Amino acid sequence: MELNWAGGVMASLLIVIVTLLAIVAIGGLAIELRYRRMPGNDLELTSGEWDLAISQPNHYLLIGQMEFRNRTQGFEIMVPEIEAEVQLLSEASLDKIELTPRIIPMHPDAPARVDNYWFAYIVKRKPTQMKVSIEIKGENLDSLQSAWVKIHYITYGPDGRIPKTRHVVIPLQYPDPQIPSTPRHTELATVYPIRTHLLTHLDDPVEIVKRYILPHAQPGDVVTMGETPLALIQGRFRHPSEIQPGWVAKRVCQFFLPTSSLATACGMQTLVDLVGPTRVLFAFVGGAIAKILGKPGMFYTLAGEQARLIDDVTGTLPPYDQFIVLGPENPQHVVDRIQQETNLAAAIVDVNDLKAVKILAHTADLSTKILEQALRSNPAGNADERTPLVLIRPLPPGAK
Repeated sequence: MELNWAGGVMASLLIVIVTLLAIVAIGGLAIELRYRRMPGNDLELTSGEWDLAISQPNHYLLIGQMEFRNRTQGFEIMVPEIEAEVQLLSEASLDKIELTPRIIPMHPDAPARVDNYWFAYIVKRKPTQMKVSIEIKGENLDSLQSAWVKIHYITYGPDGRIPKTRHVVIPLQYPDPQIPSTPRHTELATVYPIRTHLLTHLDDPVEIVKRYILPHAQPGDVVTMGETPLALIQGRFRHPSEIQPGWVAKRVCQFFLPTSSLATACGMQTLVDLVGPTRVLFAFVGGAIAKILGKPGMFYTLAGEQARLIDDVTGTLPPYDQFIVLGPENPQHVVDRIQQETNLAAAIVDVNDLKAVKILAHTADLSTKILEQALRSNPAGNADERTPLVLIRPLPPGAK
């Protein structure tokens, strides 16, 4: 009798232990799933609005208005530290140029300190602003091309203490709108590569066309814009320090030619972040099988349009040569806007020195034959020409 009682107690105790372990396991799984769904310290610092408030021969003053936005629902994110770093790009020496960056908090509930100290601030549901002041003094400031501003800040919250950087590029030099005196000639058109300022998030593609193309445009003209400059305007670029390559990216990238933008772990991870690891693996396996069967290039078809458009580090002009640039977003909408507001036929194109012309989007009335023939020699160039626009003037019928 006692043995049966003891056995029953042990069985009951075992059931209780198993039940508790199951509860702990289920609770742990629920916590893990909730953690994976959490965005972490999702605090966005916008690129902001910037203005060259003072533009004198020996004195520039750049002013930027930026905003912190807390996207982590249900949590507060703190910003205990922040600083500005500025890299000037110039056609001349920077030895005699002085830089003084300042960050001034503009919180709605706390005034800035007179000693310029950034006090730790909690970003709640409502966004908060700050002003960035960059004073530049020295000789020959007209040789400055752009300012690469790096705002380094710490986020402190449910995902720990995480350093982040917001990169902003500000143009400082704006060339006069003009067309080359010696254009290129093809069988079907006259081609003019158009030099502009360094395009950034502050620009609008339609306004760029109005500024640099319209003063010289004639009825029937066509304007093309490179896909990379458009992506830069749209802010579609990432610094490698912000990318954490995973298992798929580290392994798949090793099977690409060294010249490919997907041959590095960060370049491949950029694609993984866009389309997901499953699709990249599927494209890799499917592409490998297709290559064996004599159909190379299927990886890019299976992985999607962005796989062909990603430009890895060194893929474009400074300072964007330090970044991975994605393909542009909704290029068809851009060309339609250009035509509606300027009456010019337009296209977004990807052209290289290998005479490859890829047309991402074009207005309905545009002949792709003229585009491909006019752009085959890559008139915009692949170096530091700063000619993101090309004006194509089709020849009259019968002309040579």
